[in-house]
Amino acid sequence: MSIYLKRPFYGYRRITEELKRNGHQINRKPVRRIMHNLNIRAIYPKLNLSIPNTQHEKYPYLLSGMAIDHVNQVWASDITYLRLKRGVVYLTAITDIFSLKMLSWKISNTLDRSFCVEALNEAISKYGRPEIFNTDQGSQFTSIEFTKVLLDNL
Repeated sequence: MSIYLKRPFYGYRRITEELKRNGHQINRKPVRRIMHNLNIRAIYPKLNLSIPNTQHEKYPYLLSGMAIDHVNQVWASDITYLRLKRGVVYLTAITDIFSLKMLSWKISNTLDRSFCVEALNEAISKYGRPEIFNTDQGSQFTSIEFTKVLLDNL
């Protein structure tokens, strides 16, 4: 149990390896069974963070063939995860594509839309508004709250 508490992202295979390094003679089957019985699962980020919400509007891709030649023409944003000792946190960043300057960033321990909206509000308040805002079609970026900030700043 102490191995799992130190490294909650370890699954039964890694816990088995750690137990063997600590001198225990064990294979992975009992470790897997014990973890299953105690309902212990490795904590790890999901593979796809960009899950669209089918009820949100889908937006067209506007950058195909476009020459990006000035600041505040195109901003882009995405979400990634950062592994920490005790799990993961999510990072969203807003970047100006022409200058490659990071305009705003926020970290959250959940994938809700509020930290994306906060980052957008901060970027707009510091740098004005972009002509085009480019993201994937993840539900955080197509949410009513997020798109309302963009539409209010047209």
